Amino acid sequence: MHTAPIAPRAATRRVLVAVTAAVRVVDGVDRVRLNAAYVRALESAGLVPLIVPPLADTDAAVRILDAVSGLVLSGGEDVDPSLYGDTPHPALGAVNCSRDVTELALLAAARERNLPTLAICRGIQVVNVGLGGTLVQDLPSQQSDVAEHELDGQRATRVHGVSVEPSSRLARILGSASLDVNSIHHQAVDRLGDAMRVSARADDGVIEGVESDDPDWWMVGVQWHPEELTATPEPWDRRLFDAFADACRAGVSSASTSLPSALGASASPSRVGLEKEAHR
Repeated sequence: MHTAPIAPRAATRRVLVAVTAAVRVVDGVDRVRLNAAYVRALESAGLVPLIVPPLADTDAAVRILDAVSGLVLSGGEDVDPSLYGDTPHPALGAVNCSRDVTELALLAAARERNLPTLAICRGIQVVNVGLGGTLVQDLPSQQSDVAEHELDGQRATRVHGVSVEPSSRLARILGSASLDVNSIHHQAVDRLGDAMRVSARADDGVIEGVESDDPDWWMVGVQWHPEELTATPEPWDRRLFDAFADACRAGVSSASTSLPSALGASASPSRVGLEKEAHR
């Protein structure tokens, strides 16, 4: 399905945001991978993504946050169950321990700084684990009463409903207490971590949204992939990226985290050297 490009959101300044990425073997070579849909969605909201791969030095990863106004924890591999005190389930997918460590360090630093944080798919799971929660390692085998949630072939299709807590930040962002979303995951939030609240659930009860209960920290996590849905007629996912962008701009305190509009407008998947079709 071809999606038309979305015109970037008008803005007087474009701010940098850190976006986490995976490392995968492609053609026999380790490559940093991020779906181009993230770049398009962020650029359309007036943001400039700075791609952060797994790093051996977590202090260096955290220092990246000095240069940005927000953090996006992107989708990807399963989270290592040892991080939440569990043993691997037979259906556990690939894990990336260096990515886990990097992202948990970024999350802790973002929370300490009250840096706006948008967590997507794997990202919502990283947030939950980082704040002391646990995960369902494989929905089909561990929760037989739930619908199919791993529909990778329908990335740009809204396949199931989600109910949003009316009093939540997410409901205010979306302007709705219900929406339909895509679904590309087999893991999910189980026991909720600390200092968070559930903001949304799928029709079958699977947690689809969490957010910080600290009003000073803009942290919104969603289990679906909103970056794949910004070109659809419905406004919900564009509103989510716009709200994240507004939070990032509100927190800008130095010129080092903003770029002139002309420079920001030049960002594109080809310029940042991204691989378009990374899984999840």
